[in-house]
Amino acid sequence: MSTIPTDLFYTAAHEYVRFGAGGVAAIGITDYAQSALGDIIYIELPKVGAALTTSAVCGTVKAVKAVSQLFSPVTGEVIAVNEQLAGDLALVNLDPYGAGWMLRVRVGNPAARDGLLTPAEYAQQLAQ
Repeated sequence: MSTIPTDLFYTAAHEYVRFGAGGVAAIGITDYAQSALGDIIYIELPKVGAALTTSAVCGTVKAVKAVSQLFSPVTGEVIAVNEQLAGDLALVNLDPYGAGWMLRVRVGNPAARDGLLTPAEYAQQLAQ
Protein backbone atom coordinates (compact mmCIF):
# COMPACT_ATOMS: atom_id res chain seq x y z
CA MET A 1 0.00 0.00 0.00
CA SER A 2 1.36 3.41 -0.96
CA THR A 3 1.87 6.14 1.60
CA ILE A 4 -0.41 9.17 1.06
CA PRO A 5 0.41 12.05 3.43
CA THR A 6 -2.66 14.08 4.34
CA ASP A 7 -0.91 17.48 4.19
CA LEU A 8 -0.25 17.31 0.43
CA PHE A 9 -2.19 17.72 -2.79
CA TYR A 10 -1.86 15.33 -5.74
CA THR A 11 -2.26 15.01 -9.50
CA ALA A 12 -3.77 12.13 -11.44
CA ALA A 13 -0.29 11.66 -12.96
CA HIS A 14 1.19 10.93 -9.48
CA GLU A 15 2.95 14.19 -8.65
CA TYR A 16 2.49 15.81 -5.27
CA VAL A 17 2.51 19.42 -4.12
CA ARG A 18 3.33 20.65 -0.61
CA PHE A 19 2.19 24.27 -0.30
CA GLY A 20 4.33 26.30 2.08
CA ALA A 21 4.79 29.85 3.28
CA GLY A 22 5.14 32.76 0.89
CA GLY A 23 3.44 31.04 -2.03
CA VAL A 24 6.23 28.47 -2.41
CA ALA A 25 5.36 24.85 -3.20
CA ALA A 26 7.55 21.74 -3.18
CA ILE A 27 6.90 19.25 -5.98
CA GLY A 28 7.90 15.63 -6.40
CA ILE A 29 6.56 12.24 -7.38
CA THR A 30 4.42 10.17 -5.06
CA ASP A 31 5.31 6.99 -3.23
CA TYR A 32 3.09 5.10 -5.68
CA ALA A 33 4.98 6.58 -8.66
CA GLN A 34 8.44 5.80 -7.35
CA SER A 35 7.36 2.27 -6.52
CA ALA A 36 5.85 1.73 -9.98
CA LEU A 37 8.97 3.11 -11.68
CA GLY A 38 11.51 1.18 -9.65
CA ASP A 39 15.05 2.38 -9.03
CA ILE A 40 15.53 5.89 -10.41
CA ILE A 41 18.61 6.14 -12.66
CA TYR A 42 18.26 9.65 -14.17
CA ILE A 43 16.24 12.81 -13.56
CA GLU A 44 16.03 15.81 -15.87
CA LEU A 45 14.54 18.91 -14.23
CA PRO A 46 14.03 22.52 -15.35
CA LYS A 47 16.53 25.19 -14.39
CA VAL A 48 15.96 27.75 -11.65
CA GLY A 49 14.04 30.66 -13.18
CA ALA A 50 12.08 28.47 -15.60
CA ALA A 51 8.39 29.27 -15.97
CA LEU A 52 6.08 26.31 -15.43
CA THR A 53 2.51 25.92 -16.62
CA THR A 54 -0.01 23.60 -15.00
CA SER A 55 -0.11 20.18 -16.73
CA ALA A 56 2.88 20.96 -18.99
CA VAL A 57 5.86 18.63 -19.07
CA CYS A 58 8.61 19.97 -16.82
CA GLY A 59 10.99 17.06 -16.55
CA THR A 60 11.79 13.41 -17.11
CA VAL A 61 12.30 10.59 -14.65
CA LYS A 62 14.11 7.52 -15.97
CA ALA A 63 14.06 4.32 -13.98
CA VAL A 64 14.98 0.69 -14.40
CA LYS A 65 11.38 -0.19 -15.34
CA ALA A 66 10.25 2.83 -17.34
CA VAL A 67 10.67 6.44 -18.41
CA SER A 68 8.07 8.90 -17.19
CA GLN A 69 7.45 12.56 -17.83
CA LEU A 70 7.05 14.92 -14.91
CA PHE A 71 4.08 17.25 -15.30
CA SER A 72 3.87 20.53 -13.42
CA PRO A 73 0.95 20.47 -11.00
CA VAL A 74 0.97 24.29 -10.73
CA THR A 75 1.85 27.40 -12.70
CA GLY A 76 4.79 29.36 -11.38
CA GLU A 77 8.54 29.98 -11.42
CA VAL A 78 11.14 27.41 -10.39
CA ILE A 79 13.06 28.89 -7.47
CA ALA A 80 15.01 25.77 -6.46
CA VAL A 81 15.96 22.34 -7.75
CA ASN A 82 16.93 19.62 -5.29
CA GLU A 83 20.70 19.56 -5.85
CA GLN A 84 21.09 16.53 -3.56
CA LEU A 85 19.47 14.37 -6.23
CA ALA A 86 22.47 14.88 -8.52
CA GLY A 87 24.57 12.83 -6.12
CA ASP A 88 21.92 10.47 -4.76
CA LEU A 89 18.94 9.64 -6.98
CA ALA A 90 17.92 6.94 -4.50
CA LEU A 91 16.47 9.72 -2.31
CA VAL A 92 13.42 9.72 -4.60
CA ASN A 93 12.85 6.03 -3.91
CA LEU A 94 13.75 6.13 -0.23
CA ASP A 95 12.02 9.36 0.83
CA PRO A 96 9.82 10.77 -1.97
CA TYR A 97 7.93 13.15 0.35
CA GLY A 98 11.00 14.36 2.24
CA ALA A 99 14.58 14.42 0.94
CA GLY A 100 13.39 13.22 -2.49
CA TRP A 101 11.53 16.42 -3.42
CA MET A 102 12.41 17.68 -6.90
CA LEU A 103 11.41 21.34 -7.34
CA ARG A 104 10.38 24.38 -5.34
CA VAL A 105 8.11 26.72 -7.25
CA ARG A 106 6.79 30.19 -6.48
CA VAL A 107 3.15 29.62 -7.32
CA GLY A 108 1.63 32.27 -9.57
CA ASN A 109 -2.03 31.66 -8.75
CA PRO A 110 -3.45 31.46 -5.21
CA ALA A 111 -6.20 29.17 -6.52
CA ALA A 112 -3.61 26.59 -7.65
CA ARG A 113 -5.07 23.99 -5.28
CA ASP A 114 -8.41 24.00 -7.07
CA GLY A 115 -7.38 21.58 -9.82
CA LEU A 116 -5.50 19.17 -7.55
CA LEU A 117 -6.66 16.01 -5.81
CA THR A 118 -7.08 15.87 -2.05
CA PRO A 119 -5.45 12.95 -0.24
CA ALA A 120 -8.82 11.15 -0.10
CA GLU A 121 -9.41 11.68 -3.83
CA TYR A 122 -5.90 10.45 -4.65
CA ALA A 123 -6.39 7.36 -2.45
CA GLN A 124 -9.65 6.67 -4.26
CA GLN A 125 -7.87 6.94 -7.64
CA LEU A 126 -5.26 4.41 -6.53
CA ALA A 127 -7.94 2.02 -5.32
CA GLN A 128 -9.61 1.89 -8.75
